[in-house]
Amino acid sequence: MIPPNVKTVKPAKSGRAADPVARRQIKVALVEDQPKVRESWIKLINSFPDFTCTCACTTGEEAVRTIPIEMPDVVLMDIFLPRMSGIECTVRLKALLPQTQIVILTAMDDQELVFLALEAGADGYLLKRTKPSDLRTALLDVLGGGAPMTSQIARRVIESFRQKAKIRDESSRLSMREEQILVLLSQGYSNKMIADKLALSVDTVCSHLKHVFTKLHVSSRTEAVVRYMASKTPQ
Repeated sequence: MIPPNVKTVKPAKSGRAADPVARRQIKVALVEDQPKVRESWIKLINSFPDFTCTCACTTGEEAVRTIPIEMPDVVLMDIFLPRMSGIECTVRLKALLPQTQIVILTAMDDQELVFLALEAGADGYLLKRTKPSDLRTALLDVLGGGAPMTSQIARRVIESFRQKAKIRDESSRLSMREEQILVLLSQGYSNKMIADKLALSVDTVCSHLKHVFTKLHVSSRTEAVVRYMASKTPQ
């Protein structure tokens, strides 16, 4: 039984004669707590050829109870909901309906929210100001295995990956002292000989080597030398 405050939506009538071999309607569920916004999205979804909004829930709790019964193809999920957030609702629905595609709809392009939603299992992330034609394209895209995002969201994702890559690059860069030690290591010097040559203690040399192993992702002196020499060889 569907809770009384959950709206079950009937498909809009097209007025055309029924096609005896009509294609199956793509079922969409909506989770949106604002009444006017919810009604607007319902009308929009039902205006798309081959799409029908089968249910519209006002809260995450209602969505978790109702949507698994409806078994839609796609869920359009508002991220800001009372009590249970759209992100938590996404986690729960994905556990119940792993094959159902969930696309987040929000008015904000906050980078942290984007990644929280994607980590929660969202298959796409769109801004509510997305054009109707772009929304239909996004729904078809996610059903085809894509991950639709508005251009603003995609740019934030790219910037985040670039920043993380930069941080990884900086954290793996060898210091001048570490390079000196690796060069001597490649020439067959022992830790004691390296310490004497660089006027360091043996413990300091060992400490530098541990950092080198971590940065180069190796576990032995030989591996460290091989990887270091390979990085210096022209490609």
